[in-house]
Amino acid sequence: MTSPLPSSPLPSSPYASVLDLAPVVPVVVIEDASDAVPLARALVAGGLPAIEVTLRTPVALEAIRAIADGVPGAVVGAGTVVTPEQVTQCVRAGARFLVSPGWTDVLLTAMRASGVPFLPGVSTVSEVVALLERGVREMKFFPAQAAGGTAYLKSLAGPLPQARFCPTGGIGPANAPEYLSLPNVGCVGGTWMLPADAVAARDWDRIEELARAASGLRDAGGTCR
Repeated sequence: MTSPLPSSPLPSSPYASVLDLAPVVPVVVIEDASDAVPLARALVAGGLPAIEVTLRTPVALEAIRAIADGVPGAVVGAGTVVTPEQVTQCVRAGARFLVSPGWTDVLLTAMRASGVPFLPGVSTVSEVVALLERGVREMKFFPAQAAGGTAYLKSLAGPLPQARFCPTGGIGPANAPEYLSLPNVGCVGGTWMLPADAVAARDWDRIEELARAASGLRDAGGTCR
């Protein structure tokens, strides 16, 4: 594939980019694989189709596979991808996009060869410039709040307008609209629509309600389409 994968259309999707699917990408940590499908259905019903399942638990790949097979409206991706081996495993499990907390040339090569869109993580100007040199324009900004938040992203918009971000880390319903109002932010990643007590109680109705509120942030000044 000759064009940068992050700008390529999602497989079987009318959207041009992961960043265009919804204003918020839920960052999901699944401890019990049996929760994967009902949780994903609640998120999709609430208007959040892009779901990042992090590779932080032993059942993550099983959860990705279950969502890919069992929730047609979901665009399931894999997060916390840090090795080429994980890239291969996630795509085989059905991941339709990849997210990494950072990047190296080895990891970037594997993600580029995977055939699915990806968001490599950055937190410095040099990392952004290095990715732009390599033809990558869409990135994860992590950890967003700790790395400078909206003020930092505003500073990048002038000299590097071609870079577009999904900030993740320390973002909630109170500050998400400020991020989404920035011209270089496509969407944000967060966990607030997945409170631990609701997941533990399998209160999928509550999660759907919180997801619906998060999906409404597109009307709160955000740039997502």
